[in-house]
Amino acid sequence: MKNERITENLIRDILRDLKYYDDPDIQVEEQKSQVAEIQKLLKGASKTGKGGKGAPEFIIHSHVTPDFLIVFECKADVNKHESPNKDKIKEYAVDGVLHYAKKLSRSFNVIAVAASGQSKSSLKISNYIYPKEADSHKPLSNKSGKIVSSLIQFDDYIEHGTFDPEVAQKRHDDLMAFSRELHDFMRDHAKLTESEKPLLVSGTLITLKNKAFAISFDAYTPSELQKEWMRVIKEEFKKADIPHSKEYSMTQPYSSIAVHPELGKPTKQYPKGILYELIRMLNEKVWPFISVYHDFDVVGQFYGEFLKYTGGDKKALGIVLTPRHITELFSLLANVQKDNHVLDICAGTSGFLISAMRHMLKQAVTNEEKKFIKREALIGVEQQPNMYALAASNMILRGDGKANLHQGSCFDEGIIEAIKKYKCNIGMLNPPYSQGDIGLHELIFVKHMLDCLVKGGTGIAIIPMSCAISHHSLRDEILRYHTLDAVMSMPDDLFHPVGVITCIMVFKAHIPHSRSKQKVWFGYWKNDGFVKTKNKGRVDENNRWTAIRDRWIESYRNRENIPGESVKEYVTHLDEWCAEAYMETDYSSISEKDFKNTVKDYFMYKITNNIG
Repeated sequence: MKNERITENLIRDILRDLKYYDDPDIQVEEQKSQVAEIQKLLKGASKTGKGGKGAPEFIIHSHVTPDFLIVFECKADVNKHESPNKDKIKEYAVDGVLHYAKKLSRSFNVIAVAASGQSKSSLKISNYIYPKEADSHKPLSNKSGKIVSSLIQFDDYIEHGTFDPEVAQKRHDDLMAFSRELHDFMRDHAKLTESEKPLLVSGTLITLKNKAFAISFDAYTPSELQKEWMRVIKEEFKKADIPHSKEYSMTQPYSSIAVHPELGKPTKQYPKGILYELIRMLNEKVWPFISVYHDFDVVGQFYGEFLKYTGGDKKALGIVLTPRHITELFSLLANVQKDNHVLDICAGTSGFLISAMRHMLKQAVTNEEKKFIKREALIGVEQQPNMYALAASNMILRGDGKANLHQGSCFDEGIIEAIKKYKCNIGMLNPPYSQGDIGLHELIFVKHMLDCLVKGGTGIAIIPMSCAISHHSLRDEILRYHTLDAVMSMPDDLFHPVGVITCIMVFKAHIPHSRSKQKVWFGYWKNDGFVKTKNKGRVDENNRWTAIRDRWIESYRNRENIPGESVKEYVTHLDEWCAEAYMETDYSSISEKDFKNTVKDYFMYKITNNIG
């Protein structure tokens, strides 16, 4: 006679073989859970439909990825594996496990595993993902889109679930919502300055890399915790093998937080202290994200979110952080290879370098190649001490690559000499936007980046559209020494909520521009698929970006002439460098209202940018 206990024993044995019970970070529970949130969600989950508790055969979770659960439902008979409509939750394995997954998905991303059979050879397995707060489930697939139909290791389950597009988008949305919550918490309770807030985030994430600290931080008194926080940061920077000459510059900005009076005080609301509460929140809400999405610039995202509340600082410094999908676009435009040397003379939080490192590591095969990329291939310069510390911490969190970050002005002779030694053949740049300061004009940075590259190197910059359409002596100087290869007009609201219209320029370094030899390729890249939302900023709600990006890259590489999208034209420093000036217009599609609005927009643009 078939027995469900036999199926459960089979699953237990396979889980043992897959080392679920050997890993101290993994908790395997049977029939019930000690986790309060799981208990709450399963209170009314009985399969009888009459209320009361219900529970899967196995519930598996880990403090490393606290927003994920794996749950199992077992049936003895493979004929009771799945009903046609998946609505017989008491009788069938798939139906039952999806019932539990739906209940648990209110708070977790749930991987639901249905198992039926009485022997390893007859065992039937179905895996599903029920994303957090989603309306429905779907079969669990790997990155290649192949459905997973066997029991696999815990890390593999989490990886497949993590890279599900719906899960990834929800985790990103949750992260951004938490960044706003965290900003308000620090404003109300920690009394930190705007420049200290992102440092506290990055410093804490660095400390959470230290497993001993991540496990024991709640054992310290509030005043001890501050000292330990700083000690662990220094220890992690030492472990990262940072050149001694740079170590002080990287750790010094964190020192003011280590002695901040508000952080080390217990309060009635937070008896363990404000710093403890901040570490706890970041450990639960951010660390699982950063430990999985290795290509994601978490520090940059938090910094960008915090900047929204810092109008004065943002305006004065002209800081416009590059959106993540644009840093990725730069690596594709440059066709980054594993043996390249990539330079960013205005590194910010290292978004471009992180993107380039990700592309290069994908191509690396041997450990030697990976070491070369991390130690030799990524060169950055950042002037602001606080931003420099953020960049260094960001690179460490993303897997190294910080050895060649330089703190100081990119125009400093010593730094120029240092970065030229690397013979960089790719440059990426989002300079400070000058806002009328002639001495810090964006084109000065563009020329300087190109001057620092080797002959034939590719330099890419994203700068205000005014640089492309306004006459400036620097344009003549740039073209005397370097070739303008392509210019792409970017979406008007790309840097929302900052109202700057930008373009991407691509150059070939140290090859003088010849009007007669090569036409410049102009792309009209105004629609990247992202839409503005009230609370989330610009988001790719309909997952259109990947297809749009691939079409853009293909048309650029093939120098295609596409009506309404791209055009080729000979230009000099006196001409306009944008697609709008040369593409043919279909006047039949333009209404009188469109014409009037465009004239008004152009008039206001000239006034606000003091043109003409």
